[in-house]
Formats: sequence, structure tokens, C-alpha cells
Amino acid sequence: MLTVTEKVLFALVLLFSLYGTSLGFSTVYKVIQRGRGIPLTFDWQRSIQALGRWLIMGSMWKTRPVVTVIHSFLAWGFVLYLLVNVIDLVRGYVELPDLLPPWISQTYRLSVDIASGAVLLAMILLLVRRFIFSGRTVLSHRENILRLNEANLSIFHLTVSRDSFIVGVFILLHVGFRLLGESVGIQLSGPDPWQPIASAISPLWLEITTETLTLWHHLCWWGALGLILVFAPYFPYTKHLHFIMAGFNFATQIPRTSPGALDPINFEDDQQEVFGALRFEELSQSSIIDTFSCIMCNRCQDVCPAYETGKELSPAALEINKRFYVNEHYCSIASGNQSEDQLTDYAITEAAVWACTACGACTEICPVGNAPMQDILQIRRGLVLMSDQYPESLEATYQGMERNSNPWNISASQRMSWAEGLHVPTIEENPDADLLWWIGCAPSFDQRAQNIARALLQILQTANVSFAVLGSKECCTGDSARRSGNEYLFSELATNNIATLNEVQPKRIMTSCPHCMHVLGKEYPSMGGHYHVIHHTELLSELAQQQRLPVDINNENITFHDPCYLGRQNNITEAPRSVISHVGGTLMEMPRSKNNSFCCGAGGAQMWMDEPTPRINDARYEEASATGASTVATGCPFCLTMLSDAATRSESEGPVIKDIAEIVAEQLPTDPVSS
Repeated sequence: MLTVTEKVLFALVLLFSLYGTSLGFSTVYKVIQRGRGIPLTFDWQRSIQALGRWLIMGSMWKTRPVVTVIHSFLAWGFVLYLLVNVIDLVRGYVELPDLLPPWISQTYRLSVDIASGAVLLAMILLLVRRFIFSGRTVLSHRENILRLNEANLSIFHLTVSRDSFIVGVFILLHVGFRLLGESVGIQLSGPDPWQPIASAISPLWLEITTETLTLWHHLCWWGALGLILVFAPYFPYTKHLHFIMAGFNFATQIPRTSPGALDPINFEDDQQEVFGALRFEELSQSSIIDTFSCIMCNRCQDVCPAYETGKELSPAALEINKRFYVNEHYCSIASGNQSEDQLTDYAITEAAVWACTACGACTEICPVGNAPMQDILQIRRGLVLMSDQYPESLEATYQGMERNSNPWNISASQRMSWAEGLHVPTIEENPDADLLWWIGCAPSFDQRAQNIARALLQILQTANVSFAVLGSKECCTGDSARRSGNEYLFSELATNNIATLNEVQPKRIMTSCPHCMHVLGKEYPSMGGHYHVIHHTELLSELAQQQRLPVDINNENITFHDPCYLGRQNNITEAPRSVISHVGGTLMEMPRSKNNSFCCGAGGAQMWMDEPTPRINDARYEEASATGASTVATGCPFCLTMLSDAATRSESEGPVIKDIAEIVAEQLPTDPVSS
């Protein structure tokens, strides 16, 4: 226990430390409060879930397992030491009575002892990796990525390296002093088998007098807890603030129906003068928290299809550039001043903004819950709605959706041309249909995708499914407009579709396009449209389980390409595989599949934009070809188009591209649908 003088001195230093630390966190809070949109909210259920995500570090385990294990020692040790430091502080002021059963005290001492050794070992390994055997460096991007200028880049590297070194040394000294203090206590009080590491160190003090041991015991206590008081005011300004902000990020994230769902804009609000985000403070509060949460681990960059194929986009660079900007303008941002620079001046280039496929891989992989894709889509909104800037190739797409309710800009009267000579009941003809089939624009207007519609029709008729279509009442769901930032156009299309669907009140909606499924099921609810929407692979799986799909055995080697908005965004991965199994196909998985699937390159309105080489779809087709499968199965008309295009460019003869509905229809014992 401390002397009276030590107690008073520590209390005074604690007050100064708390004051300095509060200033730092207050500044961070003021910066976050500058964000727009939906304010941060807390609730107990979400906070408990956030605590679980924070402790488990789920996404970190997907890659770099060795480094993740080392980091987990540090993270879990840090959590345990939150309790340890409180108990040690109390022990410094009062003698704690033995009120708990011995086994609890023994378990505590053993856990802390082992944790101390693990933390010290992990910290040494990370410092060696960072400063001696340096591997990946922060901001290790290609030259075409927007980066800080060389002068600022050097300062940034120096700052991050300095922070890493200071934090590393602090952890070594903090935990080291605590472990030494326990070893001194063992020498003073006698052996303790529940502290094996401290016991192994205790022989260091054999020749020391009791008075000197007592002095050392006090010095170690001050070394462990006093260092916290010195370090705490510095902590809010370091990169390592991410450890606390990650939990805060999980707890305050805007609830979304899926990671890719976007918040609507109320165009009727006369007080709203800014749409999207062109400046830092125009981002949402959640996006600003991302700035402080970023670990700078580059995991998001590693899975970004645009970055992997040489584009200017790096989601990691976006977050890091935002943080450096905050570091340079802390006081100005916290004081409420408007940023002089736009995000496209320092955080991300316009070319990079338009390179995003909105696949959501960056959000899926981020261990601290950051969503760079949300930032990019908000910047697109700002460019389109506030500056009227967008790629020229989108002009015809927008005109098509405005004039003919489809991005192909084909007359709306041709929407049902694919079904000429076929019996396709409309909702007027079958108002009590069990299933409303949302055809979608691609199967309606794209010749290749029309085969999907015809195959589905054959399946529905063979299985005697009661279904109907909207026919000419169906309009584009607006996915491409929303992902490309044209929220006003999306709002018009969505409002029209919601009015139609609310009048029809379908029992279930089925669509072959994951983008349509996502918008109808996950984004229309925020605008008043609540529907039970399923993907056609889910219906096929359901029909197979009900033994309503009599098929011949396929005996093909098939690899399934998981569309981003089917697997990653809506977690539908098993239904298509069960259908492949039903037709007798042998599934050959690609290295990147299910929630970790690699994008085809069409999402985020890329379907309508010109992509420079190397192309994303070529990379994905090569990956599919490497499996040795004879067929690549898809569940999305966009994926079908992109992979088919890649197949035509391939120098070697590779697998054919088919939608799962086409594969099933080919195996039906009945003849194809005819007039």
C-alpha cells in the first residue's frame, strides 16, 4: 500500500492527467459532431453486440492469421488490464480483504500472469516486425493512388512510426513494471504457484534487503500506473486511438438492412441545402468515426477489385488521407469552420470515386467496422446532385431510366417482348398469385439475359407455381441510379414502383437480379415499401426440396460465382449450391467465394461505364477457369454479361457461362417453353 504522501501525489497527477485526456477526447468528439445526417444513437442491445464484435475481432481472422494471433494477445491483454489497473489502483490505497473464494483469486492471478507474458511477447514481435524486419508499410499503395505529397507523406510516416514506437515502449514498460512488481511481491510474501512467470523472475531479488524490496515494490507500482497518467493525454492524438474507437464504431453504426444499403434523401426538406458529401464535415458522423477507427492495415485495399486490377481506388488510402487531413486541421474542424478543400482534393480522386463497384468487400473485411464504400457513394451523390459531374457514359443510362424506365433506353412498350408467343400471366389475369415475378430490366431488354427469363418461365410452369408479372407496370428499381449518386432519379423510380407494389400487395416477390432483390427488399422499406423478396435461386432450392423439380442428372463440373449483392450483401450462399447439387453437378469452388467472393465488375453502375484494362471481369473469369470447371454458374444477369464478355476475350477455351436457371431448365425432362 502507498504512503500518505504517495497517495496525495498520485491523486494530483491523476487529476492533471484526466484533464489533459479529456481535452483530447473532447476535440475528437467535436470533430465527430461536425458530421451530417442521422445522429449517433446508443441502445443496450446494440452495445452488447458491439462489445462482442470488439472482443472477437471477427474480420481480422479472415486473413494474416499469424499477425492476427499476435494482435489478439495485445487486444485481449489490453481488455484484461483495464480490470487489473483498477484493482492495482485500489490496492495502492487500501488493503483489500479476502472476501472471495480462493479459486477466484488464484484464477485471476494466473490469468493476469500469463496475459502479461503474452502481451510482452506480442509487443516485442510487433516492434521487431515493424522496425527491424519491416514488411508492409502504411500507405503502401501504387503510384496512381492519391497520396499525400512527398513532404507530408514523410511527416505522416514519421508520425505513425513515432506513435507506434511510443505506444510499443509504453506497453512494454507498463506491463513489464507490473510483472516486476509481482515478482518483488512474491519475494516479499513467499512462493505463489499461480504466478509462474513472476515466480520465474523473483530470484532476481534474492540478495536484496526487505527495505529495498519494499522500495522496489513501490517503484514498480508507480512505473505501471504512473505511466498511464503520462501516456493518457497523448493517446487521443495517436493512430492507436483506433482500439477504443473500434468499439465505439460498432456501438454507434447506423442500423442498416445490409452493409450496402443507403439512406434516402428527403428532397421535400427545404432546409436541406447539401446533398451527398463533397467536404469532410458533409460526411456522416459514422463516416467520421471511421476516420479515427482505421487501423491502417490495408485489408480493405487487398480485397478491392478496383485496386487489384490497377485502378486509382484504394479504400485504405481514402481513410488514411482523411485522418491526416484531420490531424492537420483538428482545431479548425472542431471549431466549426467549413473545410476549404474538397474530399476529391486530398482524400480520393474523382477517377477513384467512379472506379468503385460498390461490392462491399471493403466493409466485409474491415476488422473495425469501417465502410469506405459508403463514403464513396456519398461523394458520388455530391458530385452528381451538387456539381452535376459524372462520367459521360452515364448520360445515356440516366436518360434511359428517365424516359423509358430502363437503363438500356429501349422503349418501355418492349418490356414484355421477350415473352411473345409465351403464356405469362399478368397480375390483372392472376391477382391472387402466390408469387409476383419481378422480371427486371436485364431479362426484359438484354438478349442474352432474356434466356434467364425463358428458363425461369419453363421452371415455374413445370413446377406449377402460381405466379404473375407486372408487365408494363414494372419499372427499373433504380439500383444503378442510386449507386452512381443520382439519388433524385432513384427516388422517382422507387416512388413509382412502391405505389404500384403497394396497390398489388404481393404475397412474395421473386427476381433473378440480386440488385433488384436488394433494392426491393432492403432499400424500399425506408421509403414505405415493405415486401417479402426472394432470389430465384432460393425459389429453385425450395422447389427442389419439395420435389417439384424433376431433373436429369447433369454430371458437369460447375463453379459458382457468388454475385456481390447475393452473397456478401444478402448472405444467400447455400441456396444456389443446393440447386447445383440437385441437378447432379459437381461443385468446384473458387478460392474467393460466398461472402468473400470477387466482384464481376458490373456493380456500382460500372455496367454502364467504360472500364480501363486490366478489367475486373477478366480477372474473375481467369479465377473461374483455374478451377477446371466446364461451366461457370451465375445468379445475376449483370454477372452473366460480364463473365460472358470476359470469356469472349479469353485467349484459351474456358468454361461456358450460364445462369443457374438455365442449367436447371436444360435438365428438365419437358421440352423448352414454346407458344
